[in-house]
Amino acid sequence: MDQVRIINGPHLRTDRTTRSIMFHVSLSLIPALLGSIYFFGIRSLYLTGLSVAVCVTTEYLWQKLTNKQVTAGDFSAVVTGILLAFNMPSTVPVWIIVVTAVFSILFVKQMFGGIGNNFANPALMGRLLAMILWPGTVMQYTAPYTLPADAVSSATVLGAVKNGGEAGYSYIQMFLGETPGALGETSKLLLLVGFVYMCYMGIVNAEAALTYIATVLILTFIFGPDGLFTGDILLNLLGGGLILGACYMLTDYVFISRRGRLLYAVTAGIITAAIRIFSHYPEGICFGILTANCLAGGLSFLYKKHIYGTKKA
Repeated sequence: MDQVRIINGPHLRTDRTTRSIMFHVSLSLIPALLGSIYFFGIRSLYLTGLSVAVCVTTEYLWQKLTNKQVTAGDFSAVVTGILLAFNMPSTVPVWIIVVTAVFSILFVKQMFGGIGNNFANPALMGRLLAMILWPGTVMQYTAPYTLPADAVSSATVLGAVKNGGEAGYSYIQMFLGETPGALGETSKLLLLVGFVYMCYMGIVNAEAALTYIATVLILTFIFGPDGLFTGDILLNLLGGGLILGACYMLTDYVFISRRGRLLYAVTAGIITAAIRIFSHYPEGICFGILTANCLAGGLSFLYKKHIYGTKKA
């Protein structure tokens, strides 16, 4: 009898390809990119373009050298490059962009088997590397509309409040993006425009992002700086990178099941909130999402998916 090779499931079929999905994600990031140029100058475009170019080139060269299928044109490396730049300040040195881009693609993505096999979000891992090795460089931000020659380090809104100061900006300024911060995180309006586009195209599920945001806001409100139930909900929503993280970096395709996605989002939200509340770091997006990435395998044991063809107990 001829042997039949059975490929492991799940056997899901869709007309969408990785290339089409990542292309639409890239398009959805254009409003925030234009906003970063408006707020922080043309250097934002230069840094983002450099990050994308290094990511795509690194992926192409690695796949050619290892005789693997070349997937550098599927736009996944483009998305990584944009998000990596979006997590950096406008004054970040060029060489840090190059180093973190190579690290994100080569060590976090390709050495684990490429897209779909990496254990964590490559862009956030690049950001984490920069935070550990060069914290003084990548955690200093400038105010919008500041020329490079006149750039002066400024604390983010969350950083200023964490250190006992005032926010210094109104909620509408935080929403529009007129605050110090990383290139792509400041304008919540433009990020939401891109996220609505992704939801309209059906390439992302808003439920996990909203669950993550709600978890962070509820916990930071309950455990406020002046006692229980004294947290500033709008400040925690608009003053940092929560919307960027929720809309573009939490939404990796980690779980197929709805309950699995929600459990993953809640876990990331709890860790993010804990960092914001109890640590000396004003922001916990990077730590929260990356920790949830690493716990995804363990979380899958907490939620047992129903086995098709059997009855539920």
